[in-house]
Amino acid sequence: MVGLYSVILMVAVAILADRLAPYDPIKMAPGFGLLAPSREHVFGTDLLGRDVLSRLIHGARISLRVGLVSVGIAAVLGTTLGLLAGYFGRWVDLLIMRFIDLLLAFPNVLLALAIIAILGPSIFNLMIAVGISATPGYARLVRGSVLSAKANTYVEAATAVGVPDGLIIWRHILPNVLAPVIVLSTLGMAGAILTGAALSFLGLGVQPPTAEWGVMLADGRNYLRIAWWITTFPGMAIMVTVLAINMLGDGLRDTLDPRLRT
Repeated sequence: MVGLYSVILMVAVAILADRLAPYDPIKMAPGFGLLAPSREHVFGTDLLGRDVLSRLIHGARISLRVGLVSVGIAAVLGTTLGLLAGYFGRWVDLLIMRFIDLLLAFPNVLLALAIIAILGPSIFNLMIAVGISATPGYARLVRGSVLSAKANTYVEAATAVGVPDGLIIWRHILPNVLAPVIVLSTLGMAGAILTGAALSFLGLGVQPPTAEWGVMLADGRNYLRIAWWITTFPGMAIMVTVLAINMLGDGLRDTLDPRLRT
């Protein structure tokens, strides 16, 4: 419940960012650069005089959007591939799973880097890259669940009376594999936010002057000794968000899995 309430708070902050931020997140004030936390600037300012708190609030909107859209891409693509591979089997399964094995041969960040190198750095391409890099986990999970669900008697009965394959997948197979996909999506959102922030930190994701937590970390890395607040607060925001989402995912897993409830 703590994770749920924290995520709700983060979403509320992202939605109300324009009203909650005390300053314009991208407006520069060179004469007020590197100011320590104070009443006027609760989290201080960066090198260009931009308010860190305002950038942090607006960064929540970007980071949550990256996590949500990336997970959506991975879940839809991975679930579709897993359903096809698990249900039809044979050469369809062989072809899809060898493609998934190829993607699994690369670490997520490295695969995302390769995709962004092809598409170019932007927030839209960042979401696509993170989503594709997370697809193999969903595909393998759904394939295993489909193999189990396909052996149920009601699926055999539907096949025996001539129900089309598409209808069987949609009405009988898919509802039985959604619970683990929801749990994995919740946990995967935390990983997507981390990966997105890492790529933005490297300059391959969200581009300055957009307020994003990874970009803020990159902006302050050269001033750690004299302006610790530029990197400390974005780092704490990433940590708290990822921790809250992981706690929420653990709670959903306990709720949706009857074996864990007992």
